[in-house]
Amino acid sequence: QVRLVESGGGLVQAGGSLRLSCAASGRTFSGYTVGWFRQAPGKEREFVAAISWSGGSTDYADSVKGRFTISGDNAKNTVYLYMNSLKPEDTAVYYCAAAPRQYRLYTRSREFDYWGQGTQVTVSS
Repeated sequence: QVRLVESGGGLVQAGGSLRLSCAASGRTFSGYTVGWFRQAPGKEREFVAAISWSGGSTDYADSVKGRFTISGDNAKNTVYLYMNSLKPEDTAVYYCAAAPRQYRLYTRSREFDYWGQGTQVTVSS
């Protein structure tokens, strides 16, 4: 079992930056795939970014490539999502998720077993 706690959300103007954190408790992320998803009102949850903890492979949704960066800190057992050049379209609840496997880099929400409570990101124009 792993418990995920997100933090770092808030209100920011377009063009600004935020850093989201996903801290794990119960066990480490070793052997896990960790992903970030987001869901805006009236829309389905969508993939944002993912990282294979051991392999270091990463993947990003086309909408955030070049603007967002996912990384992990083994010492702190924490995954970060660095968000730059934020747009109003990025407004959503952001969720951290983890899958206890890394045979490939997973990007579909149903492939992740553990989820955090989410953190609100609001980008104003």
